[in-house]
Formats: sequence, C-alpha cells, structure tokens
Amino acid sequence: MADIAVHPSGTRSGNARPPAPGTDGFVDIVRMEQVQKYFGAVHALRNIDLRIGRNEIVGLIGDNGAGKSTLIKTMTGVYAPSSGRIFVRDKPVDLANYSVAMAHDLSIETVYQDKSLGEKQPLWRNFFVGRQITNRFGFIDVKRQKAVARQILEDTIGFRGVGIGVDATVKNLSGGERQGIAIGRAMHFNADLIVLDEPTVALAVKEVRKVLDFVRLIKSSGRACVYIEHNLAHVHEVADRLVVLDRGAIVADIAPRDMTVPELTEYLIDLQKSQH
Repeated sequence: MADIAVHPSGTRSGNARPPAPGTDGFVDIVRMEQVQKYFGAVHALRNIDLRIGRNEIVGLIGDNGAGKSTLIKTMTGVYAPSSGRIFVRDKPVDLANYSVAMAHDLSIETVYQDKSLGEKQPLWRNFFVGRQITNRFGFIDVKRQKAVARQILEDTIGFRGVGIGVDATVKNLSGGERQGIAIGRAMHFNADLIVLDEPTVALAVKEVRKVLDFVRLIKSSGRACVYIEHNLAHVHEVADRLVVLDRGAIVADIAPRDMTVPELTEYLIDLQKSQH
C-alpha cells in the first residue's frame, strides 16, 4: 500500500494537490471549515474541513451512518451547521439564511437517486420543474422549453438516435438514462458543483457504465462533482480524490492512484473494526 501522510488533525492524505486559481480568481467551488452538526445530543459532523476544487470529482465514501448524507445536506443548504463556516467560490456564506434555494442560486445542484424526476411527466416538463420558461404574457412557452430540452438531450448528454425524445415519459427510461437526464438538467442550469447521491444503486452493469460516463462528462464540461457511492470500484474509477468519512469526521483524503480498490476496502473494514 502506498504511503499516506498523517496530518496533524489525524486525517490521512495522498498526494492530491490543491487546484490553482482560475481566471476568475477563486480556487474552490465549496470550502467547509471546522463545520459541526448536532442533532440534539448526537454529534453528526465533527470538525469538517473539506474543499471541492473547480473541475474535479471528489468521491465521498464511508460506512452507513458515517455522515455522508448529513455532510452533503449541510453543504447544499438542507441543514444549517451548528458551527463552522462555508465558503462558495472563496466567499463566506451567510449561514443564517443558507438554503437549498440559495445553493441553487450559487450554482450548486444535487441529483438524488430516482427522486428528482416526475415519473409520468414528459422529459421536457421534467427539465423545467420550478424554472419554467415563460413568454411576455407570463404563460409557459412550451415550444421554447421543448427546443431547449431537445438541445440538452442531444448536445449536453448525447442522447442522439437512441429513441428518446422530449415527449418520452420518465417511467419508460432505464435507470442510467434517468440519471443522465437529471445530470443533464443540472448541467443546463449552469451548476458549478453537481452532487450525486448514490447514482448507480440497483443499476445493471451496462447502466452503471452510462452513469460513469455522465460523471466524466461533468468534469470534461469544466464543472466539479461530489460523488457519494457505496461501490468502491465505481467511485475509484472516476474520482480525482477520495474523501473517507467515519463517525462524522473526515479520516482520509486519498488520491486513487495511491490506494487500490482492495486496499481501500481493507482500510474501510479496519475502520469498522476500530469502532468495536
């Protein structure tokens, strides 16, 4: 196993380097500093220091109950942190008013497994839920929405010639195609950071490959991605960094090249053993 340095905080890190500032001056899409989250007496997040750089895929892994969902919901405005600071594009967020709507305004989108699309609605309607294009009279511009949806299908996510049109209903799509639609919608609304919550759960191998291609598309389009995943092989394949959570704390920040999937699996098993 490759050597992994131990930080003063006790976390372990590979050789992943912090990204350089872009032409617009900021380094990180999101940065969390010393974030704590309590639910009553339960200490759900402990001293979270986490940065998500521009144009990188960060895999978030850990056992059930490790705090992955709580961390993401705190990052994206669902939960208010009990203490600590959150920065978006290196500017501090007003946590008293931080919300999912504000996260959207700050170009942060979350794609939840199979929960973000209306089953019986055509795709063009799904793209614009809550963000309808209206004409000067205030009515929904159906023609314009269909045209934009067609462009997203064909150009953004590459659904050319696969029999999926803007009038297709979600219930007729495969799991991988649904994830592609949800990711394409987030990309269309210019998200700088797209959070994927277990996107390959219960998918067949062929569908998993589609989703991993969509994850790569996020990065190649210049965006960042936080990818929550139980399947270590999937996340190891596409991530630039692997952040390991254990009992609400970040215990490792690893470059995939520094730890194989079997070594990573053994490391997580050792973490579980240490809880007993």
